[in-house]
Amino acid sequence: MTECACCSQGCCCFECVQTSEVGVIEKCGQYDRLASAGFHCLMYPFEAIAGRVSLRVQQLDVQCETKTLDNVFVSVTISVQYSIEQEKIYEAFYRLSSPSSQIKAYVFDTVRATLPLMNLDAAFEAKEVVAQSVQKSLGSVMSSYGYQIHQALVTDLSPDSRVKAAMNEINASKRLKEAAFAKAEGEKILLVKAAEASAESKYLSGVGVARQRKAIVDGLRDSISQFSDNVKGSSPKDIVDVLLLTQYFDMLKEVGNQHGTSTYFMPTNKSGSTVAHFRDGLLQANAGFPPKGQTPAATFNAAYSRSSY
Repeated sequence: MTECACCSQGCCCFECVQTSEVGVIEKCGQYDRLASAGFHCLMYPFEAIAGRVSLRVQQLDVQCETKTLDNVFVSVTISVQYSIEQEKIYEAFYRLSSPSSQIKAYVFDTVRATLPLMNLDAAFEAKEVVAQSVQKSLGSVMSSYGYQIHQALVTDLSPDSRVKAAMNEINASKRLKEAAFAKAEGEKILLVKAAEASAESKYLSGVGVARQRKAIVDGLRDSISQFSDNVKGSSPKDIVDVLLLTQYFDMLKEVGNQHGTSTYFMPTNKSGSTVAHFRDGLLQANAGFPPKGQTPAATFNAAYSRSSY
């Protein structure tokens, strides 16, 4: 706000400076003093506020294009946050005509000197390194002009869209490879576990069969021993023949009780004709199929009595 009042010596001009600003007052075109926030009285036309300097933190977004070590062009966006040092307002106002252009130039120089030393993957991982390099470079240079660099942030690092698509394809292929490997490992574990289970099952089945046979042998031994004690004059061979004949009859009974059985029993005795052997086997097999209203045992006894076994 500016107001002017006339007096005998000239015009008295009133100026107001906003908060967070500093006015630069010149007298007859030469720097005279600084005007802090508030109301000021100036002697116009000898005195005037040549400009106002903001003390707020400002942000400048700089977009720079460069290439990496593996010859990939990337677009980098860096946000520089800066402010004017209150003790160096004179330098900030009079020594730089365009501070934003100066900051951009130093950002371009630092980025194009840092990223070409890295490949694309390393550039994505080293965003903090780039930001620190920019801040260090700007801080040392702009401090002499009265500017303080607070932060330099890499807000975007973007390669060409075709490079992005290629990188996504590479990552997708890698993930698919890992998935296929994990699936194969899972199938391998299933096959190994199934083989181990089968081996364990067969082992236990063999143990069961061995124990069964041992029990059978023990039972036969006990039977032979008891039969020899009860029947005087019987030899072990006679006892074994009787046991085998009993098992033979039990087998015939089991076969005869099964529906749809078409088994022929051929005696192993070499004497006699083949026709007689076939007839005896047929009669023994038919004993397992009783006529209607007759038990299998009765049918078997009748057939066995007619055979020449």
